[in-house]
Amino acid sequence: MKRLDSAIQKFTAALERLEAAARRGNGHALSPFDDAISGELNALKEDRARLADELTRLNVEKVALEGFTEEVAGRLEGAIREIRAVLAH
Repeated sequence: MKRLDSAIQKFTAALERLEAAARRGNGHALSPFDDAISGELNALKEDRARLADELTRLNVEKVALEGFTEEVAGRLEGAIREIRAVLAH
């Protein structure tokens, strides 16, 4: 998940740089091209927010699965001990 976190951070930084460059280059009224760029920026921001939400959801799911995995491993170890004890007699 660290790679995904890193990618989202890089994406956010790129969006911020793009938005800042668009503001610096616009000392005049917005043209249709500028409106299109603004629309794209807004869409990218929404995508970033959606991806961040999905990342949070996946992290929560990962933690739950890790707990489940530990529980299953513990049960398997117990079953293996019982089987070995039975076989030893």
